[in-house]
Amino acid sequence: MLQQVLRRPLLAIADSERMEGLVRRNAKGLVNRFVAGEDLETAVAAVRGIVEQRMTTTLDQLGENVSTEAEARAAVATYITILRRLAAEGLEPNISIKLTMLGLDLGEEIATANASEVLATVQELGGFVRIDMEGSAYTAGTVSITESLHARFPGTVGTVIQSYLRRSEADVERLIAAKIRVRLVKGAYAEPGEIAFRDRKEVDQSYVRLMRRLLDAGVFPAIATHDPALIQEARDYVRRQGVRSDQFEFQMLYGVRRDAQKELSGAGFGMRIYVPYGTEWYPYFTRRIAERPANAVFVLRQFVGR
Repeated sequence: MLQQVLRRPLLAIADSERMEGLVRRNAKGLVNRFVAGEDLETAVAAVRGIVEQRMTTTLDQLGENVSTEAEARAAVATYITILRRLAAEGLEPNISIKLTMLGLDLGEEIATANASEVLATVQELGGFVRIDMEGSAYTAGTVSITESLHARFPGTVGTVIQSYLRRSEADVERLIAAKIRVRLVKGAYAEPGEIAFRDRKEVDQSYVRLMRRLLDAGVFPAIATHDPALIQEARDYVRRQGVRSDQFEFQMLYGVRRDAQKELSGAGFGMRIYVPYGTEWYPYFTRRIAERPANAVFVLRQFVGR
């Protein structure tokens, strides 16, 4: 109940410059729990540490919504640099990208052209790119662009589906038909009830339906959740259905439920950790707090203590 009451107000402060300043000054310790530093050197070190624990990673430079073509071109260069650096270090060149960083607000053609350059590098290096799903205003465009990129660079690109969106069942069927890899999450944006389930039980029920469908017919689906009940549901389902552990993977966020990450990996399941880094961490951090409001209490204590 507390989570449902606090979630929307917490998400609303993602756009507050004053609150961002307070968090940057007073909650660095908590931020470091969720974000693997502000530069590529620190992020690569974090990736290597995870790989040494026999888990895999997706590296993500944080940032959203560029407003000029020059900024979008800079993002292309950054993504390519990250991919080449990972490959040079002997690490899997696997990254997440945001289409709004590649100019989606400037037009789908610009974002698609920029993403194509990134995918060409991924194809060369034998890597993989996950196109992150952003707010609902971008859902249709993200699915469409992912389809067009997959047609040109098959097997190198996938996307994310959010179970709290009412349209997600149709999107999952569309992506299954196109043989595109899906990362299934609950969703972390504030969305209106007309397009999104608002009740936690409905969100979870949607997640289970979509998870089962992806495990039955999807291409190497990523079951991305920290919810113990949903993780157990997935484990029970794959056992009943005879789904092999090399046909899917679990995914979790950097710094969240490390005990569960190690337990699932030790049990023989694929475990991929989403590793975010960069200076533009505030919106991402805010969404993590909204997912677990107990963290908000920690932040408030830092403010009061100062």
